[in-house]
Amino acid sequence: MTLPTRITVVALSETFDLAANMAEVADPRVHLVRPSEVEDPSLVTCALAWLPADDAFDAYPNMRMVSSIAAGVDSLIACPSLRDDIVVTRIRDEEQARMMAGFAAWHVVHHHRQMGTYINNQATQTWDRSFRADMASNVTVGVLGFGLMGRHTARALATMGYKVIGASRSGGEPEPEVELLSGDGAIAETAARSDILINLLPLTAQTRDILNAELFSTMPKGAVLVQLGRGEQLIEEDLLAALDSGQLSAASLDVFRLEPLPKDSPIWTHPKVVITPHKASDTTRSEVLRQLADNYEALVQGLTPPGAVNRGAGY
Repeated sequence: MTLPTRITVVALSETFDLAANMAEVADPRVHLVRPSEVEDPSLVTCALAWLPADDAFDAYPNMRMVSSIAAGVDSLIACPSLRDDIVVTRIRDEEQARMMAGFAAWHVVHHHRQMGTYINNQATQTWDRSFRADMASNVTVGVLGFGLMGRHTARALATMGYKVIGASRSGGEPEPEVELLSGDGAIAETAARSDILINLLPLTAQTRDILNAELFSTMPKGAVLVQLGRGEQLIEEDLLAALDSGQLSAASLDVFRLEPLPKDSPIWTHPKVVITPHKASDTTRSEVLRQLADNYEALVQGLTPPGAVNRGAGY
């Protein structure tokens, strides 16, 4: 079933022109406009948003649904003007999840096989074959968060031969060759057993600041952190201290508390850190519009949109 007419969707973002960003793609069911282009705000029932202003939803009394442009929804849920009756949806993209899995696997191999050493040796024309990597089956990789991204990542790493542990608050369906832990102690136990720890948790009240000195102290000496979740989950000072002490041997960071990462941040020049600019995975803009329209169609039919978020859980 399709909508009887095109739905007018207002683009809400305080940080960039979301409508311009989406201008090169189209879905026949969606008419995307800026707030300044809305003639009658009372007729607007759907929004596409990313980091909306605190008062972004005040102008739209009949708003029924807001879609994130990505898998993360923390900035939408935290928006003070988001009313309780507005359904929040997010993007669930299998292609994006596979992209995330490949990105995570690259970092696991980079650290496990010490690829950084070979890159440095190339710069000095040094031929050194003395390092012998342990077999993948002897390396335990923990995956914090076992949603779509986490499940694809764990599956890929298990296929590569690593010993994989997944941590999920709610459990869920088992994954072949993956040990799945659930419940309140799952994150701590996974970290304590992980030679390489990958964070893919959503940002919630429970996961904010969870990557901290206490957690790092429980990890095996010389373990590695691969941080792909949300920047607010990592206490950066604690990470630097753990790296300097040798408790952690390396870290890959794709997300940061402040983005872009400030030029004066010591993270930029730390020799044990690999930095990428929040590019672990992306969905396509056409997929964003397609899923928005599908979710809204389900909503107007009285169904639960497939991308609906449990606002209490935060994902």
